[in-house]
This record gives sequence, structure tokens and C-alpha cells, in this order.
Amino acid sequence: MPLIVDQIGRFSSSPLGQFRDLKPWELTAGSPQFIERLLGQLGDDYSVTAGIALHASAIVDPAAAIKGPAIIGPGCFVGAGALLRGGCWLEADCILGPGTELKSSFVFAGSRLAHFNFVGDSLLGSDVNLEAGAVIANHRNEWPDSAISFLYKEGRIDTGVGKFGAVVGDRVKIGANAVIAPGAILTPGTIVGRLSLVDQAPVDIV
Repeated sequence: MPLIVDQIGRFSSSPLGQFRDLKPWELTAGSPQFIERLLGQLGDDYSVTAGIALHASAIVDPAAAIKGPAIIGPGCFVGAGALLRGGCWLEADCILGPGTELKSSFVFAGSRLAHFNFVGDSLLGSDVNLEAGAVIANHRNEWPDSAISFLYKEGRIDTGVGKFGAVVGDRVKIGANAVIAPGAILTPGTIVGRLSLVDQAPVDIV
């Protein structure tokens, strides 16, 4: 789907390419079942225990918590106090630093969540960097019983789901303590300044 492939260059050629017809929020909402499918397609260089696949070259700190299903790819590092839940996929050479929480999300090669980040129901492209404290929120607490909507290319997109974070394009840099509000598309190479708010909600519901 263009919302994904226009932002993440490796998507179609990656293992996630088999889900290319899904909308981003459909992929994140169904992440546990999709990752369960991917678990059956892994090579012998992964060990799988309780629905958690760990590549032989990945490092997970003993103080991290991973709730399956999850796939931790080659060269990845998961630091102390990190939490992965709700179905997560790390492609290769990704870093989840201390205190980072990743929920129902897919992260492509070389991306780094420095520490004390929250990323929910999102897709992150390659070589994305989140500085300390940056958040990609996934729920509109101020919209009771409302599905997430957002603006993209001057059009309104209604997701029909109550939880969705963002599609973050390749090489995006998000500064310390910045907040990406639920429902966002960040195009490749975007730089979000420290302490910034990115909110793509339609004007009529903010």
C-alpha cells in the first residue's frame, strides 16, 4: 500500500512484503497473528521459545521483558528495562535502549529507540532515530469512543480503529521528548525537533 511503501523502501522486499495489501493500521492491529505466521518462516539461525524468536547474533539484556509473539532479528540489541508486547518485529541491527516500550509495531533495519521511548501500533522504516523520551502515541485519550483520523496529502484518512500510531519513513529523526500524536505519516528524511508536537488530526475534531 502506498501509505507504507512510499515511506519504507524495504517493505516490499522484506518478509512483511506478503502483507503489502494491508493498510498500516490493519497490519498493526493484527500484528500478533502476522508475527505468528512469520515465526514459521524463519531459518535455523533463530531460536524460538514461547513465541519469541531470537537471532543468534541478537543481544537481549536479562532485565528486558519480551512478551510473544516477537521476532528479534540479527544484530539487534534490547536494553535493560525495555518492554516489547502485543506482537513486535525487529528486522536487523535495531536498538531498543533502556526503558523503551514497543507495542504492536514493526521496526526496520538500523533503527534506534535511544531510551525511555514509547512507540505504539506503528511501522518504523530503516535508519530511524528516536532521541531520549520521544513518544509515538497510539490512542486519542481526548476523543472518547472515536476512531483515529488524520490528514495526509490534503486528504482525510479514517482508520476505523481506536489505536494507531504512525508510519515513520526511512531516515526520520525524532528529537528528545518530541511527541507524535496518534495517526501520522512522517515522510522519509523528516526531522522532528526536540520538544515538538506532530499532530495530523483533522481540524474539525481537535
